[in-house]
Amino acid sequence: MGVSRERWSKKFSEWFDDVLWKAEIYDYGRYPVKGCGVWLPYGFKLRKNIIELIRKLLDETGHEEVLFPILIPEDLLAKEAEHIRGFSGEVYWVTHGGTDELDVKLALRPTSETIISLYESYWLKSYKQLPKKYYQIVSIFRYETKATRPMIRVREVTTFKEAHTAHHSFEDAERQIVEALKIYMRFYDELGIPYIVSKRPDWDRFAGALYTIALDTLMPDGRAMQIGTVHLLGQNFSKAFEIRVQLEDESIDYVWQTSYGISERAVASIISVHGDDHGCTLPSNIAPVQVVIIPIWIKGREADINKYSKEVYEELKKGGLRVEVDERREIGPGAKFYEWEAKGVPVRVEIGAKEVDENKVTLVRRDTLERMVVKRDNVLDEVKSLVSNIDRSIRERAKKFMFEKIIRVDNVEDAKRIIAERSGIVELPWCGRASCGHRMEEVIEARTLGSPLPIIEKVDLSDAKCAICGREAKTIMRLSKTY
Repeated sequence: MGVSRERWSKKFSEWFDDVLWKAEIYDYGRYPVKGCGVWLPYGFKLRKNIIELIRKLLDETGHEEVLFPILIPEDLLAKEAEHIRGFSGEVYWVTHGGTDELDVKLALRPTSETIISLYESYWLKSYKQLPKKYYQIVSIFRYETKATRPMIRVREVTTFKEAHTAHHSFEDAERQIVEALKIYMRFYDELGIPYIVSKRPDWDRFAGALYTIALDTLMPDGRAMQIGTVHLLGQNFSKAFEIRVQLEDESIDYVWQTSYGISERAVASIISVHGDDHGCTLPSNIAPVQVVIIPIWIKGREADINKYSKEVYEELKKGGLRVEVDERREIGPGAKFYEWEAKGVPVRVEIGAKEVDENKVTLVRRDTLERMVVKRDNVLDEVKSLVSNIDRSIRERAKKFMFEKIIRVDNVEDAKRIIAERSGIVELPWCGRASCGHRMEEVIEARTLGSPLPIIEKVDLSDAKCAICGREAKTIMRLSKTY
């Protein structure tokens, strides 16, 4: 059976590094630049399937894919003052071209609000062009000075999906914020990743934004990880870059902008939230291989087993499943089981002489390692039903784990004890004052995640008092140890 999450939490970092290597997903730590890794073929297929899912959701909602240069001139990056201050300690600078010193330093893209705003000032002239919704999937670079972790905290983010939108009014921009949240919620729902949606406090918003909303999940060690952000930029960038359009009443105004992004933390969350001591457990919709067939070679029966395996393979493939046959004979079935379990393939089909003789197959589900024998004639229906059950099971298991670790208390002493003893997320009544929010962080020794959005989640504040000052609570504050 799969192992409990309590066992993982003691050595999660080591477990995660080990799974990335054993599952042949990501080679990290050996590249001669700290904070950079290499996607291996199997991991690249997983990454590709995840990208295609978010690409589909964006395309369906009228987003258009673009590709902008990786180099951004220093003077362009500095046009929005708050933005450059927010990134000043994280930018990689190119200062030379060959042996020549450059007249203007070039930043390796930390994010693209400035460069896309520049081009929107060229392209957008009328309200009739709005709303305009662009996105790109690119690498970004951040000089991460904290301890780096593969996929989770890196210096080259190789799978950064950033969307940038322009609107004729504040109200339309806020409607886009809701659409962006719905896209991300659907994305993570389809991956079986549980999350909370919180409005970040003002001191933790994106540099240059009016406000930031984030999605967080909970890792097996009880730490929260941000897996998506949505920013209402207002007119800060459009004023800096003179993005003005003629409105319907023929007046001229600056556009209103939003931006939102996810990264390979989406991949990290899938591996971490669904995995166990055997390795990955992948949802079927993004698994590079959904079914693996393992022939159990018996001397003198190889031809029969091979023929039978190929027939099952063809039926499953024609049925729309991504299926492989592991025909290797130089290693035994046990080693093959170990490899494919590490890779997280949802269903394993075992075929030996007994299965051939009885016109049956043995199925093994990855999430529980439960075995079952089914008739050959029903194999496609049985496998599809099993895949669906596995997806539902891992989704429900992940949700149960996370929401059991979200605990609401009314005082900082209990919150501090809970975070120290079991991690997770604590929620406390909050008056909304920054001084009280900062004090919560200091006393509890955790980071603020923000407050629930009323459009997503209703909060009962009946008679609730701020856990710091005792004033009437306006909302709740979520806190956790974080990545």
